[in-house]
Amino acid sequence: MTAKLFLHGVPDSPAIWRPLLAELDLGETPVAVPALPGFTAPLPAGFPATKEAYTDWAVGQAEALFAAHGPIDIIGHDWGALIAQRVAMLRPDLLRSWAVSNAVIDPDYRGHRLARIWNTPILGELFMALSKPAKLAQGLAAAGMPADIAAEEAAQWANKDKRRAILKLYRSAKGLSFAHDWALDIPKLPTAGALVWGAGDPYVELSVAQRFAATTGTPLTVIDGAGHWAIAERPVEVAAALKAFWSGLSTG
Repeated sequence: MTAKLFLHGVPDSPAIWRPLLAELDLGETPVAVPALPGFTAPLPAGFPATKEAYTDWAVGQAEALFAAHGPIDIIGHDWGALIAQRVAMLRPDLLRSWAVSNAVIDPDYRGHRLARIWNTPILGELFMALSKPAKLAQGLAAAGMPADIAAEEAAQWANKDKRRAILKLYRSAKGLSFAHDWALDIPKLPTAGALVWGAGDPYVELSVAQRFAATTGTPLTVIDGAGHWAIAERPVEVAAALKAFWSGLSTG
């Protein structure tokens, strides 16, 4: 049984994985589904909430699982996907495989409109100040997230540290620009990787995944009738894709 590490994205929490975990039915497989620091609790003292800091944190999570269970499978969505890929670049020794959904480290991707707002001083703070949990819940549900999870995620929006962490994270990536740092290390990604993509993602279009798959040779599974949160919107199809990927690897 290969241990699994699931990393969520923005503006989510571990709750976003619930539908997929139910479909995967991993039984006694060791599974870790941590919350990004500051997303469900106050930011730890001194934690800078940059993309490098979150990567270091994720490496620590992977190291702990590896120490207990050997090479792991890391799975990420949205920012969790970017961090998972960065962990795979830096510490392939910890992994059996990586799989990501609806985000990749891509040199040509320039970020979505909301990322650009959050990256802009004052404008980002104003956006955060005016964002209301009820409105966020409506927007997430309209984008395909199950309503109960959307409500749960939106309730956490009252956590000022979460909003502060999101601004710091996006600004550390200049919105979502990786051409001059992380994307340079794409050749370091282990070959045992997979992409699973909601076809109708308005934030990271399917063409981004198709370009990445063509450039790197990484297999891509497209989930029709799903958007950015395909992992929760179409968990049966996503689970099938992950199971097929894992079953094709050398061990359990």
